[in-house]
Amino acid sequence: MPRPRSLSDETVFDALRHLLAGGEKAVSFASVARATGLAQASLVQRYGSREGMVRAAMLAAWDALEGETAKAIAATDSAHGLLKALGGEAEAGDLTLLAIDMRDPALRQRAEAWRRVVEAALATRLRDAEAAAMLFAAWQGQMLWRAAGGKGFRLKDAAKQLG
Repeated sequence: MPRPRSLSDETVFDALRHLLAGGEKAVSFASVARATGLAQASLVQRYGSREGMVRAAMLAAWDALEGETAKAIAATDSAHGLLKALGGEAEAGDLTLLAIDMRDPALRQRAEAWRRVVEAALATRLRDAEAAAMLFAAWQGQMLWRAAGGKGFRLKDAAKQLG
């Protein structure tokens, strides 16, 4: 079967994020080429380096998360509802993948800006900025441990205690 001549960045990034779920070392031009059917040379030409390819995928994931966050903020009235809409009681998914390399200043700035937006929305719902910061931290901790296979607490109970 012939290789596809081109695929959208979104399709490449989906495959790359799936590979990242197996660990950062699982991503190479060869593994992404196998997953997408594109030639390694096409990936090198498009992204320049493995780091450039991963960075482009992570920036696109931040774009998507920021869009989902804006929709969730507009659609929910409660702190628990907001976090649930953002994946609060589901599998961690891209949220944990986005923390892969906070050494990159652009990725770190995106993470910090997103945290501020979510904490501000939680503070509005809880009427308490400190409680919002604690709930955000508890939620992110829960996401981290879920991704590692741990069992978390009920986010709804934490939101009630803090609200």
